[in-house]
Amino acid sequence: MISTRPITEDELHAFVDQRLDATRHGEVETYLKTHPDVEARIARYRQHRDSLRSALAHVVEEPVPPQLNIRHLTEARRPDRGVPWRSLAASVLMLIAGAAGGWTLRGGGSQTSEANGIASLAQEAAYTYNVFGSDPTRPVEFGAADKSQLVSWISSRLGRPITIPDLVASGYRFMGGRLVATPHGPAGLLMFDNDQGGRLAVLVRPMRIDANAQMSKHAFGNLRGYAWASQGTGFTLISAAPADLLHPIANEVRRQESGGI
Repeated sequence: MISTRPITEDELHAFVDQRLDATRHGEVETYLKTHPDVEARIARYRQHRDSLRSALAHVVEEPVPPQLNIRHLTEARRPDRGVPWRSLAASVLMLIAGAAGGWTLRGGGSQTSEANGIASLAQEAAYTYNVFGSDPTRPVEFGAADKSQLVSWISSRLGRPITIPDLVASGYRFMGGRLVATPHGPAGLLMFDNDQGGRLAVLVRPMRIDANAQMSKHAFGNLRGYAWASQGTGFTLISAAPADLLHPIANEVRRQESGGI
């Protein structure tokens, strides 16, 4: 029997991540067969997931950092015989969390901040731009005409309102955007282009570290960008355009977003 319960957006993402029970998984598969537009979107989600996995594979395969070695953690706690078992369990959980997150503690306190803070945001923007920024056919999920729907969707998934900056004065028009996955949760990707075919993107997501970070410059291969955070929301402007052209645009985005988020 076909379920009459509506398929939610969260269930579609769970379907991609193979986190649904067998019954609901089958119901979603049946639903997709009669909704080719949604099926095509799910295929793009999978492509994005696989691209992120491929980009981060070298990090996951790195050896365990010394400070997360289980023997090191055990020896560090051995002198204190009164420590309850839950403390050691917490250390083991830190080890597991490190593996899942690409060893975000690999270099101590300062690098922990880098791995989860503004530097991580900039890197996620570069990975995401490499997937969608060069896509000639479907770089965005929602076009400029669906701006209000896009804003509502991303805002609901990020748990905070977002606005789309107006960059016409800087020579870029809004193309559209999409919701993307990052190692630190969902993020909104907003894409812009100019008359010469150049593109730039703004990635926005909540920040647990570097919640109010000053603007900093980043480079990844042929991509350059500027990242910053304000009141717990992070932004990265990313493009293959020269850095000296991007800096004033980044300042304009920050000026507009300071009143919108």
